[in-house]
Amino acid sequence: MEKCRCIWCGNDPLYREYHDREWGVPVYDNEKKHFENLVLESAQAGLSWITILRRRENYRKAYEGFDPENIARWGEVDVQRLMADAGVIRNRRKIESSINNARRFLEVKDEFGSFSHYYWHFQDGIPIVNHWVRQEEVPAKTELAEIIAKDMKKRGFSFLGPVVTYANMQSVGMVNDHLVSCFRFDEIEKMKR
Repeated sequence: MEKCRCIWCGNDPLYREYHDREWGVPVYDNEKKHFENLVLESAQAGLSWITILRRRENYRKAYEGFDPENIARWGEVDVQRLMADAGVIRNRRKIESSINNARRFLEVKDEFGSFSHYYWHFQDGIPIVNHWVRQEEVPAKTELAEIIAKDMKKRGFSFLGPVVTYANMQSVGMVNDHLVSCFRFDEIEKMKR
């Protein structure tokens, strides 16, 4: 019998794999995963998520495993390298933003002990559980996403507005937006700290 999934992942195997294994899983102590998500979510701005998923392995190579300490040292040569790489989104502003965000990421890490502590402190480390019945109910942004995006902007992050921030919150499990009919809803619920 076919598992009931959130409708947005459709029938694409890559999308389903992401939905079934990653989306909504709380990410607490994996700094590289947090940074990877920030880069990919900001690269996705204005595009579909499947476009980014199809390029994720290319991003992992181009961004050398998403180590923010390495990326924070990048300069114009690296921007040009990425602009010539068909495996990533070749948008200069997004590429420059990813380097800037690596630097800001490390500043936050120094201040809070980890980026994870910073990100999760907005809701005391506890995922928000929504009980959506229909996909149309799931918001594109929330008041909390606006608060986080505003704080990140104040800290110098770029390309991370409230819509991108909310997508990232969903991705790293700060919010469980699986539909209640989706088989992952209950599984994700059991992953709370």
